[in-house]
Amino acid sequence: MSSLERKFERLNYLIERLKDEISRGALLIVEGKRDILSLKYIGVNGNVIAIKSGRKTLQETLDEISSLNKEVILLMDFDRRGKELTERLRRFLEETKVKVNLRFWKELCELLNGDIKDVEGLAVCLENLRRKVEKRC
Repeated sequence: MSSLERKFERLNYLIERLKDEISRGALLIVEGKRDILSLKYIGVNGNVIAIKSGRKTLQETLDEISSLNKEVILLMDFDRRGKELTERLRRFLEETKVKVNLRFWKELCELLNGDIKDVEGLAVCLENLRRKVEKRC
């Protein structure tokens, strides 16, 4: 199996695990609306909130999230600003006793290692990997 095929399989596996966590009640937090659209395109639906939706201030959104008393999966962008935002959100949410899951974000950062810089690029990345793998077969 080529490294490309392994990467494709690993990405699919991570997405399936993410769907499973959400179906069990975890709340997925992303940066913006385009992130939500990209995730919907690859089948990640349900409990997803965009932190920068524009409807509420960041503080109002965080207060609402901390009142839900659910596990929260943070999936911010993979660039420097996304990393900084992830850390800020993690600190705030943990201070309010919210269980924060960074596993998916860390695994995607490692797996994609610069291939994409944001969550909205996930759908295109997955599609490109699929095409490359099919082309090789």
